[in-house]
Amino acid sequence: MNDTLPAPPIRLTQFSHGGGCGCKIAPSVLRDILADTPFYSHLGEAYPDLLVGIEHGDDAAVYRLNDEQAIVATTDFFMPIVDDPFEFGRIAATNALSDVYAMGGRPLFALAIVGMPIGKLPNDVIRQILAGGESVCKVAGIPIAGGHSIDAPEPIYGLVGIGVVNPRKVKQNSGGQAGDHLILGKPLGVGIYSAALKKSLLSTDQYAAMIAATTQLNTAGADLADTAGVHAMTDITGFGLLGHLLEITRASKVSAQVGLGRLPLLPGVSELAKAGHITGASERNWASYGSEVQIADSIADWQRALLTDPQTSGGLLVSCTTESRNAVLDAFRRHGFERATEIGRLAAGSNVSIVA
Repeated sequence: MNDTLPAPPIRLTQFSHGGGCGCKIAPSVLRDILADTPFYSHLGEAYPDLLVGIEHGDDAAVYRLNDEQAIVATTDFFMPIVDDPFEFGRIAATNALSDVYAMGGRPLFALAIVGMPIGKLPNDVIRQILAGGESVCKVAGIPIAGGHSIDAPEPIYGLVGIGVVNPRKVKQNSGGQAGDHLILGKPLGVGIYSAALKKSLLSTDQYAAMIAATTQLNTAGADLADTAGVHAMTDITGFGLLGHLLEITRASKVSAQVGLGRLPLLPGVSELAKAGHITGASERNWASYGSEVQIADSIADWQRALLTDPQTSGGLLVSCTTESRNAVLDAFRRHGFERATEIGRLAAGSNVSIVA
């Protein structure tokens, strides 16, 4: 393994209790909080042009303007997952825009969400965070048109993302069908990497792989929405692969089987997980939804952690027909996702099972 990273002059991760999408409220806690919210299940009745709300935990809201255009709106923000301020800004912005792509949309502009411990972090460090986010938006071809900032005890950065999509091409997590193939766009293991990074056990090559994965915009989403036979799509973030797959199976009323050996992983992730470098969020994820998952007896706890590992700025998960499988993989490849892999299938039923 190559040398580990040198210690930075300021460790952003020491200013926060958690990092990246691992900061998300656990799925079961969030469901409990929202369960009795009056608007939780009745938005579509009151607002017929609201095509996608919060009913099934989709990645963004979608509001129809006319027969050809709908607005995609989302927001995402979190605390530092890396110490480099510029890279933190890049990761947070990439992650926020992913929700627009996951609905099949194209971003139009963004607004910045900024909470910083003023007086504890130098202004220059904060400027670097903002510059990182701006650099990603420049790659996406959109402006950061405004935002809001507060003095906060922990550093927080993210974006409101506004995009556009054809109402007929919106991809929700409720569209999966029995027989569909499941294709994952990015390798897993960001949370495990972050746990190792906090202990200064991540190599320079692994850190480079982490940055490359978390700053790669999920631009394939719009092309995938145009691909016949693509039924459902979401991105894998804080709830881990299993959590977001369960959102598809619940909303689509289908079951799923995933092959553990098929999962694309970041370099060295298995070894790090086996050595115990697993986040608290991974354990909270399993506690939230483990009762809904059947795992083969031969699968060890560290392997299970690969499935619940919180992904920051993770890949798209696509449910598609057999006939469209190759077209989906080709779309991923055109956008630079060389590790895109088929990981399983949907079927009739109501359970999720993991085989070795």
